Amino acid sequence: MTVVKILELIGTSTTSWEDAAQTAVSDALKTIHGIRGVEVRDMTAEVDPSTGKITKYKTCVKLAFIVEN
Repeated sequence: MTVVKILELIGTSTTSWEDAAQTAVSDALKTIHGIRGVEVRDMTAEVDPSTGKITKYKTCVKLAFIVEN
């Protein structure tokens, strides 16, 4: 029997939302094995009030991974 666990993480990047999602997955791989999928839940950003430019992208993801026995 296979058990899958879901973990919700937020990745950040100064480049893009896609890079922020990849950062979350890459950081999770340091301690979690068997990641099978990712679901993007939410994307937000911080904006510099003086320029109106995005300074930090944030992506909330749910990771699915196999629980090892």
